[in-house]
Amino acid sequence: MIGKGGVRVGSWITSGLGLLACFAAHGASAAECPGHPDAIGTSRTLVVDPREHPRIGAMQYPETLPLRDHEVVLTFDDGPVPRNSNQVLQILADQCVKATFFTIGGQAAANPEGVRKLAAAGHTIGSHSQNHPLTFNKMSFDQAKREVDQGIASTLAALNGDSSALAPFFRVPGLLRGEGVEEYAASQGLQVWSADFLADDWRHVSSTTVDQLAIKRLEARGKGILLLHDIQARTVAALPRILHELKVRGYQIVQVVPATAERPATPSEPQDWQLHPVMENVPIAHWPKVPDLDLASAVTQPDPTLVDFVARDEEFASSGAIGGERRPAHGVPIPHQAPWPPQIELSFKNSAPALPVPEASLFQIAEKANAPTKPLDLLAHRVAQTERGAPETTSSIGHASRATHATTTARTSRGRHGGRLPHQAAHVGFDKGVSGQEISAAAMENPSIKLASLKKR
Repeated sequence: MIGKGGVRVGSWITSGLGLLACFAAHGASAAECPGHPDAIGTSRTLVVDPREHPRIGAMQYPETLPLRDHEVVLTFDDGPVPRNSNQVLQILADQCVKATFFTIGGQAAANPEGVRKLAAAGHTIGSHSQNHPLTFNKMSFDQAKREVDQGIASTLAALNGDSSALAPFFRVPGLLRGEGVEEYAASQGLQVWSADFLADDWRHVSSTTVDQLAIKRLEARGKGILLLHDIQARTVAALPRILHELKVRGYQIVQVVPATAERPATPSEPQDWQLHPVMENVPIAHWPKVPDLDLASAVTQPDPTLVDFVARDEEFASSGAIGGERRPAHGVPIPHQAPWPPQIELSFKNSAPALPVPEASLFQIAEKANAPTKPLDLLAHRVAQTERGAPETTSSIGHASRATHATTTARTSRGRHGGRLPHQAAHVGFDKGVSGQEISAAAMENPSIKLASLKKR
């Protein structure tokens, strides 16, 4: 019994009667598909008991549907959305294929006619929560209960309260399983569906990629539950190619319905439900998986005690592994030297002799005496011209006087010619053969002499 806000769902076993009658009216094989002789059709109907097998899908659970080799179950999530879901329904109708649709309660409330089309076409209808939250792995029991109950109530409302058209099948949004939702589903007789392989049609991939992944992953397993989304345009484009390839490769479509009192579960063996080896290219790493551990037949060892980890002093002393006697101080054991790794004595007999200490002279750099400064060629040329035109008895004092007189003349000329120093005055020091020491002395006596002017040309 599942109820929310006064909505009474009713017994799943009783509600399956109308659903099975609908299957008998609409089920058809490839030979019975009018107007489509090449249709793949639906080969058989598999009846399962949700209470005996509450969780199925090899991607997450140890059990999956007891399918035969080359049998496929098509499932569609997240609908109905009129634009794409109606096209999926038409493609399936043209191929006389019956599938299982896990509807969202919010979508069913927004498009109740789409849910009724699923029932009229004879498909199996399951629930997929009310709002498709991707947090079921974190939900508590009560939170999961509200989301599951609201989704079922909205789907029933779209079916005008016909509980016989709703199967007790539930798929967790995003396959994000959690203990809360699984515990609640089991308490209500709901069978939680995972999947055996995906086609990645909810990703931003091309429709060609969708049908290639579907066939490739199916071929890796040989059979199984395929998860698709009827709300995706890429799924609409890929579905005809998927169905065609299934028929070419010899696969058969199986529809799954819940068991009732009038129609018992299809006979099967326990090993038929067990998880088969999964190939490496089957994408199971992205989904939380329930581990399949058999601990009943495992050989157990006694739990370790503190004594197993405490080393006794007398044991170390008697073993001879550690030399020297260590006595405890104030009842506290003194740690012994570790027996491993052993200390290795290094031998220096064959080692190379020590290198001699380098002499200090190796680090000394020989300094060279500064070479005498040679006058510039230009200055030498001017000095030669001056010596040819001047008397040889010119004294140093006379040179200094002439230098001073030239500076005064230059200052006067600067005033008359707008601050421009005549060429002769600017080079007076060099023209008259005045030495650098004499010019420096004259500059000290008369600060107005600008040595920088001697560098201008």
